[in-house]
Amino acid sequence: MSTHHSAETPNVSLTPLCRVDARLAEPLVLPNTPTGTRSILEAVSLKITGARLSAHMKGHATADWLTLSADGTIGTLDVRATLETDDGALIFMQYNGRMQRQIDGTRKIYIAPRFDTGDPRYAWLNAVQGVGKALLQEGSRDLHYDIYEVT
Repeated sequence: MSTHHSAETPNVSLTPLCRVDARLAEPLVLPNTPTGTRSILEAVSLKITGARLSAHMKGHATADWLTLSADGTIGTLDVRATLETDDGALIFMQYNGRMQRQIDGTRKIYIAPRFDTGDPRYAWLNAVQGVGKALLQEGSRDLHYDIYEVT
């Protein structure tokens, strides 16, 4: 009995969506919690620039509730942000992802953002699955993501 399907698997393409530039506050570290070490990284500022999406952080609730592995080399991201576009629309952005600390202290970060909005001008974002990558240098609080739309 074969489980092979005759239909072709669709190709995955990545279309540039935006760049995210964020400045992070000093982390709040909670060691030895039941789920591991928690590091809460609040955003001081956040700016999104792209051909179809330009926005900034709205309010003060944007943060990453990062959980670190026992040895501190792998992190699981849980980020939530409220954005306001340059033309006044509100958008909720949430993403999970992984962070891996390299031998030199640099952190590779991979994310999978999604967006929620009720503004009809940006309703297309509700169907977007994004992927992104960033490198965070040891000791830096400046984070830069390139985000792509999976098409």
